[in-house]
Amino acid sequence: MRYLHKLKIGNIELENNIILAPMAGITDLPFRIICEKYNPGLVSTEMVSAKALYYNDEKTKLLLNTKNEKRPISMQLFGSDIESMKIATRYLNDIADIIDINMGCPAPKVVKNGDGSKLLLDLKLAGDIVSAVVKESKHPVTVKFRKGWDEETIVAEEAAKIFEQAGASAITIHGRTRTQYYSGNTDLDIIKIVKEAVKIPVIGNGDIKDGASALKMFEYTGVDGIMVGRASIGNPYIFKEIQDYLSGPKSRNVTNKEKLDTILEHIKLAIEIKGENIGIKEMRKHLSAYIKGLPKSAEAREKINKIENREELEGYLKEYFRNL
Repeated sequence: MRYLHKLKIGNIELENNIILAPMAGITDLPFRIICEKYNPGLVSTEMVSAKALYYNDEKTKLLLNTKNEKRPISMQLFGSDIESMKIATRYLNDIADIIDINMGCPAPKVVKNGDGSKLLLDLKLAGDIVSAVVKESKHPVTVKFRKGWDEETIVAEEAAKIFEQAGASAITIHGRTRTQYYSGNTDLDIIKIVKEAVKIPVIGNGDIKDGASALKMFEYTGVDGIMVGRASIGNPYIFKEIQDYLSGPKSRNVTNKEKLDTILEHIKLAIEIKGENIGIKEMRKHLSAYIKGLPKSAEAREKINKIENREELEGYLKEYFRNL
C-alpha cells in the first residue's frame, strides 16, 4: 500500500498518484470520461498549442471541453514563445485545475517550431517559459519532459532543478530521449537521479503497462507518482488494475462483456460529443486497440474501418463479441 497514496501538487490534492498522460489525438473528452470510471488520480487533456490560443482558435478551444468530467483536470500547453504561453495561461486559468507544460513531445511538426522536446536544447529558454507561466497562473504548474534530446545531451537532472527553481509544483520525467521516440526501454536510472535531485513531486513515465511494471517504477526510482500513457489506449481498466496490484498484488482479467460495455459507452460518448461522422472515424483507433489480441481481430478491424454509422457499428461489435 505504501506506493499507492494521495499526492499533493501545489494546493491540489489528488485522490491517488496514478495519472493518465496527455496524448495528442487520444485523451479527448470521451476517452477521459471512460478512464475516469477506473479512478485515475488525475487526467490530462491533449496538448494544445499556446500560439493557437493566443490567436483565439476555436478548434483548439474544443480540445479543452470538460463537460460532465470529474475534477481535477490538468491541461497541457506546448509552445516556445513566452508571450503566447502567458496569454494561453490566462485562458486556462478559468478552466484548468493544473497547467502542464509540454517539453517532451518528439513529433517533427512540433519540434520544427522549437516546441516540445526541442526546448531541452535551450534550458535557459525552457526555464524562462516555466517562470513566465508560473507568474501568470492561478493554479499549480507542472512540466513534462524527456531525459534529453539524444544520448549526447542528457539534461534531465539539470532541467529538473531549473524547473523547480522556476516555480514548478511537480515534474514528470519520461525516461527516453527525443531521438528514441518510443523505442528501446525507458531509463529508470535517469528517473531515479531526477527524483533525488529535487524536492517537488516527481512523476515517472515510460513503459508502465501493468501492475508489475508500475511497482518496478516505484521500487527502483522512488517516484511520488506514475503516469500511464500508451498502455491505457483500449485498456482504460489499467488504472484499477495498477491500484489493485499495488494494494494487493491481485489483478483480475477484464471480461469480454465488460470490454463490450466499455466500447459501446465510448462510442456513445464520442458520437454525443463530436457527432456521428467524426465520432465514428475517431473511434477507429480506439476500437482497434480494444480488440487487439482477440481472435480474428485483424479481420474485425478491417470491417470496423469501413463502417460509417452507429447502428451498423454497434451491431457488428455485438455480433463479434457474441462469437468470441
